[in-house]
Amino acid sequence: MKDRKEFYNLLTEIDGKPFAEYERLLGDFDFARYVIKCMKIDAAHDAENPVFNIRIPQSIAELPGHLYDSPVRRTALEDYLTRNLCAVAGRIARFNESGWARRNIIVAEPGQKILPRTSVIVTKEYIDARVRIALPYKVYVSGERLVDAEMARKVFFEDMPEIVSSSIFCCNLDLAEVEDFVNGMEDADRVRQTLATLGLVSFVGEGSLLEREQDSDRPDYDHIAPFEVSEAAQTEIDVPNAGKVVGLGIPVGLTVILGDAANGRKDFMSAIAAGVFNHIPGDGREMVVTVSDAVQVATERGRSVQEVNITPFLSESEIGNPASFSTRSADSFVSQAAATIEALEVGARVLIVDENSSSPAFLTTDARVAGLLGSTPRASLAQRARQMVDELGISIIIGGENLVAEYIPVADTVLKVEDFQVTNITEEAKALNLAVPPEAPAVNLGPMLGRSRWIMPSSIDAAVGSKDVVIEAIDLNAIQFGRSVIELDSVPQIADESQTLTLGLLLYYAKLRYMQEGYPLREMLDMIDRDLSSEGLGTISRELRGDLARPRRYELAAALNRLPTFRVSHATE
Repeated sequence: MKDRKEFYNLLTEIDGKPFAEYERLLGDFDFARYVIKCMKIDAAHDAENPVFNIRIPQSIAELPGHLYDSPVRRTALEDYLTRNLCAVAGRIARFNESGWARRNIIVAEPGQKILPRTSVIVTKEYIDARVRIALPYKVYVSGERLVDAEMARKVFFEDMPEIVSSSIFCCNLDLAEVEDFVNGMEDADRVRQTLATLGLVSFVGEGSLLEREQDSDRPDYDHIAPFEVSEAAQTEIDVPNAGKVVGLGIPVGLTVILGDAANGRKDFMSAIAAGVFNHIPGDGREMVVTVSDAVQVATERGRSVQEVNITPFLSESEIGNPASFSTRSADSFVSQAAATIEALEVGARVLIVDENSSSPAFLTTDARVAGLLGSTPRASLAQRARQMVDELGISIIIGGENLVAEYIPVADTVLKVEDFQVTNITEEAKALNLAVPPEAPAVNLGPMLGRSRWIMPSSIDAAVGSKDVVIEAIDLNAIQFGRSVIELDSVPQIADESQTLTLGLLLYYAKLRYMQEGYPLREMLDMIDRDLSSEGLGTISRELRGDLARPRRYELAAALNRLPTFRVSHATE
């Protein structure tokens, strides 16, 4: 292994030479307190941002073992250190000859959720930090990029030691803050493990701050109202660090959430959906915890649908067989019906639906005029909800103000949200004797979910021109996948852009490893989950990456179903 002096001399030797000379930095270099390794510097395609792995021995970092003595605590610690790296790197900016401040050390910035990531890996022996480094260069009149060794030396010999020391070495960490971060993750995870034993699907801790800034995942501290739950509706759960947490437990079955969207219900529903992930301290939703197999379903007019059995909601169609329905552009009703079946197909046990993001025709059938309309080929979710809960053993949480009356007669629980205060009004709501939804055509739901779809591998094409793979996260809700763009605006449970990128890479990984073998979709997702749990996120990429975050199988299936080129070879019962 080479040492830091050789690294310094190499920079001196390549100063002023063509950018490709940076490839001489490939390999391992011992910087005394850590080792720097780079496996690839591609001057043609990724010249400015190669990934460097910084390995710090635990004998030097001295992170206490109890902070990472379980998978949950390890994930929390890795996430915390990632945020530290990102914060310190953001404070260091170098000015170029034009006076522009530029980050040379780049760390993928996390959002509000704590996720398994590839940015920092913690083991008993070492800590790996994966960062991108914008290698400094000067551009001459000819347009050729030449190595700027003086600036590079500042990056590697001034900035890098400061970032590593400040963000990872135990002696420079606020251990009380780290403990709170890790313990909070562990407590939230214990709540999630306990939900099933209590007959619950979600828990909202009293005092939680649910209100968000408009179009943001961050708390609206200026107008925030702490969540309150009436004493009669309170649930207590024991956790390992905080001792006992008190809040609202949402039970299994069919639950109606009544309330004005602008008066707390919308944020309440969004918090429940976001509760499938744990949140950082200070987010306000640290104790909003939902079972991990809950999926929020929304309408998405114009999306394609491939070989989905939507017979529970559509008994006949002029444009296709509802038992194996395909369309290049679904209407609002069909898109939400398909999304519902697609979620159940891959194992969702809880469906979260809100009237603000739903097709009115899919959500409800007005019982007052049903007799005047006569028979119709469409059945609303209100007509199927009770049957789905009873026959499939799933739970449904439906939120609304104007379109949920038909659910009340068949609901197990009715909750009212007003100014972020929740009361259980089940008895009061049932006493209204509201009309039940009109009866829908009989259909056996069980065999429908035993149906399997096989993917046509050739329809999953990430190539563009001479490039075999072009996969990028355009933003949180869009993936460039080859020549196609996967639109994910109606998939609201994606946590941050690193997850979005990982979804695209997982689609390509699935094609190479499992689609060619002819596995059906659900079985393929089972094996991908197994790979990620046993081998880690790094297994999905041929190259070292520090910008990946693990998504759930439900968002992966949603991305696949929304890939414009996606085709199903065949489906069987």
